[in-house]
Amino acid sequence: MIPVPPAVQRIPWKLIALLSAITGFGLLVLYSAAGGSLSPWAWQQGVRFVIFLIGALILGRLPLRLYEDFAYIGYIGVAILLVAVELLGFVGGGSQRWLNLGFLNLQPSELMKVAIVLALAHFYTQLPPGNTRTLTALWPALVMIGIPAALVMLQPDLGTALAICASGVVVMFLAGLPLWWFGSAALAGAASLPILFSFLHDYQQKRVLIFLDPESDPLGAGYHISQSKIAIGSGGIGGKGFLNGSQSHLDYLPEGHTDFIFATMAEEWGLIGGVALLFAFFLLLRWSTRVALHARTRFGQLTAAGLTMTIFFYLAINLMMVMGLAPVVGIPLPLFSYGGSSMLTIMTCVGIILAVESDSKTRSRRLY
Repeated sequence: MIPVPPAVQRIPWKLIALLSAITGFGLLVLYSAAGGSLSPWAWQQGVRFVIFLIGALILGRLPLRLYEDFAYIGYIGVAILLVAVELLGFVGGGSQRWLNLGFLNLQPSELMKVAIVLALAHFYTQLPPGNTRTLTALWPALVMIGIPAALVMLQPDLGTALAICASGVVVMFLAGLPLWWFGSAALAGAASLPILFSFLHDYQQKRVLIFLDPESDPLGAGYHISQSKIAIGSGGIGGKGFLNGSQSHLDYLPEGHTDFIFATMAEEWGLIGGVALLFAFFLLLRWSTRVALHARTRFGQLTAAGLTMTIFFYLAINLMMVMGLAPVVGIPLPLFSYGGSSMLTIMTCVGIILAVESDSKTRSRRLY
């Protein structure tokens, strides 16, 4: 029997198969959403996935120490890109969020979801344990979260700003900051909701009001949610069948290839397809959570946990949005929705988590 080379054994074949299954299912939905055509979405999405998968595997082979050493530099670099968006970015869908790189319309705010996790993980790794319960552990983190969140809100992009805050807060929580700080912040945030609501843009206020009363404007601000619910509900248990979705094919469902792709899928594949997709995401999150639990360094633990939360936030908010359980925000479904920036972010998260896993395995081999 021919021995398998060690380099081949180290390749995470199971993870590659899982990622390919999720993306492959998404390509089928994109193919159907385009009326049975690989263009304009499925072909580009497939090429991006292959490129980003190779990139993730390369990131996974890099030493974890490299990410820790360059965490602050990466954070500053992405923050500069956010400033560049304000100066040079182009407007799409009413928001100024992208930089045109020619081969890709880059959304720097997506990369900040990764950069903030790495920067905070490095900060709390360097912070002496005795200072964890002092203000020294609080105000620098709030500044690091607040700057990019404010820049993203200017675009405006409330969903991404909340995602950046959520990822950062998870790292702060896992770093061991006092629980009463988080409780106090939650109470203060709840009390200030009316004030914060007044600072939202008109369309954002309408989305919140429609979330509270979806039937108040079914042909206007509530159109997205109404059509999404119709598409999901009409799919039933087994769906209408591949290429037989009416809501997406007749253009009743807006953004059926991006933010509302889950509704497009559910109409054709039904509850069975939805459960299968959720199970695949569960396996991905289970893997990343196990990596965080078995990480051998504090930086590795905080990084893997924070990036796991980033992936989970994508998934949870998108699904709640398309089912009317949360206001409509621009959060795509990971690896499923059409888009280069979101896939780049998810695959970067996967690559860095792979680096944490590789670091843990290397340290284990040295111990034995």
